[in-house]
Amino acid sequence: MASQEYMDKMQIRQNYRNLWHTDLVRTIQRDPPYCCLAFWCGPCVSYMLRKRALYNDMSRYTCCAGYMPCSGRCGESKCPEFCLCTEVFLCFGNSVASTRFLLQDEFNIQTTKCDNCIIGFMFCLQQIACIFSIVAMIVGSDEIQEASQLLSCLADMVYCTVCACMQTQHKIEMDKRDGMFGPQPMAVPPVQQMSRIDQPIPPAAGYPPPAYGQAYPPQAPGYTAPGYPPAAYPPAQNPPAGYPPPGYYR
Repeated sequence: MASQEYMDKMQIRQNYRNLWHTDLVRTIQRDPPYCCLAFWCGPCVSYMLRKRALYNDMSRYTCCAGYMPCSGRCGESKCPEFCLCTEVFLCFGNSVASTRFLLQDEFNIQTTKCDNCIIGFMFCLQQIACIFSIVAMIVGSDEIQEASQLLSCLADMVYCTVCACMQTQHKIEMDKRDGMFGPQPMAVPPVQQMSRIDQPIPPAAGYPPPAYGQAYPPQAPGYTAPGYPPAAYPPAQNPPAGYPPPGYYR
């Protein structure tokens, strides 16, 4: 029952309308220094991004942002900073994914097909590396053992690279939220909007939608837009003083 609810929430997340400000492929071009920092110091960056996602208010913190069964049962309210440190170092992958889900649910952001393919390739490569390691352990062949080690190394490199790009993507999105390259920063939402694990369908929130309709350029006099009735004719004007009214000489 619980797994079906999680699947339903994942399906709802795919129906969001907004997109990430930068996709995973372009994050290295957009902010190379931060991407390198996220690659070499992933847990530290994950700590900073989660705290920033919570608007630097650690009273909002819940383990794994409320998306895991252990959320709310680890005594987070007593020492949220320590619990967050434990999360990012012992459950690094979950910490990155939880921050991602938190931003997606707050701003109604969907993950593009390209990003899904990159993340799916990362998981598949890890599974293949695990299978090769098991086969090498059972067979005992030196060639298979060496191949499994190379594949495991490749899987770890892809994992660290994708996580670094994801965290850079989160950072750029929060830069947009805080008005660093936008019109104005967004207001801090209430506490109940920060986690959506207990809500079947998230309420309407996020970035304001684009203006509806289309502004037409100025047209010549007498022009009528398609689908609109013609403009009313101007009212008849009274003749100047000293002239007879219309129809006087009939």
